Amino acid sequence: MLTMLLAAAAVAAAPQPQDAALGRWKAETKNGIVEISRCGESICGRLISSDHLRTDPTLKDVKNSNPQLRSRPLKGMQILGGFKSNGKEWVDGTIYNADDGKTYSAKVTPVGANQLKVRGCVFVPLCKTQTWTRVR
Repeated sequence: MLTMLLAAAAVAAAPQPQDAALGRWKAETKNGIVEISRCGESICGRLISSDHLRTDPTLKDVKNSNPQLRSRPLKGMQILGGFKSNGKEWVDGTIYNADDGKTYSAKVTPVGANQLKVRGCVFVPLCKTQTWTRVR
């Protein structure tokens, strides 16, 4: 009986699969650091740092397709959002790419405790997947 209670407590204390995406992550491009947190029932990710932001923290979103948004700062900008959890991964969200000023459909899949597969698509099958690594 005690063993079953301990096992149940361990399962209850373990992070839920959808919470595995929370935290700070290093992207594959330009040493970008993205902080993923809860946004209601979804998750969202903000750009915290990158090689370019370390050189110039005042960089703006100059390539945004909407001219009214081109003066907003890149640092702290939300680049991930609108996801739904299916219990294993976050789907039906979007990722913004400041390099081209475009937003793509996205999926975030936790792989173990320290990696995320982040896939952005113009439309399936025209997708690119990156592996992001947890920052300690």
